[in-house]
Amino acid sequence: MIFRYSILYVDDVPATVAFYQKAFSLELGFLHEGGDYAELKTGDTKLAFSSTALMTQLGKSPAKADPKHPTFEIAFEIDDVATALKTALAAGATLVQDAREEPWGQTTSYVSDPNGYLIEICSPVANAG
Repeated sequence: MIFRYSILYVDDVPATVAFYQKAFSLELGFLHEGGDYAELKTGDTKLAFSSTALMTQLGKSPAKADPKHPTFEIAFEIDDVATALKTALAAGATLVQDAREEPWGQTTSYVSDPNGYLIEICSPVANAG
């Protein structure tokens, strides 16, 4: 079994995809012609988005994301956290935690996307196997 993708439920899939492309330089893998589903390339696992309208039509009741009370986070790893953070903020992300050095040998920062999803921008963990 492989972990294929994570799907975030959002009101506006095309606008969300545009944000992630600008904020994190992710490449579009697929955008459904109706605009209710999209996938971004992130390596072996895709980051996908489905519209809340589509999920409601399918009998689901998606909750709104809340960066102050997250149930999970997305993490993007990069060597230059400060520059990536600056790019994300310029693209419309909201600062949650500025870049800082952690005791376990990693630089971390947090933003939220326009939908309220919590995103960690981090460096690789130093000396991680």
